Amino acid sequence: MNFTGVGYTLPAVAAVIIVCLVERMVLHTGLFRRPAYWLTMLIVLGFQILVDGFLTKLDAPIVLYNPDHILGLRFPWDIPVEDFLFGFALVTAVLLGWERTLQRQAKVRQ
Repeated sequence: MNFTGVGYTLPAVAAVIIVCLVERMVLHTGLFRRPAYWLTMLIVLGFQILVDGFLTKLDAPIVLYNPDHILGLRFPWDIPVEDFLFGFALVTAVLLGWERTLQRQAKVRQ
């Protein structure tokens, strides 16, 4: 199977869209309206830049990407933009699941 041009980019974009649609159309947790969520994402982003930057630096990479499977946009410290999309989707999906569980538990207690 050849994913040239979309091998990493398309799933990264799809993950963000799916997570946002699940919140908007299914879960309705209100997570995106909370300042604490966005502060959490800033903290995650800071650590992601440190760790991902170390792992993907072009002068001594630990993680290699097929250049045909990414857009080629890298910032800061050579981090592929797709990593930020996957990071957003992953952390948001976990927080949405956690929030949904807390909301259901609160309803059971009432």
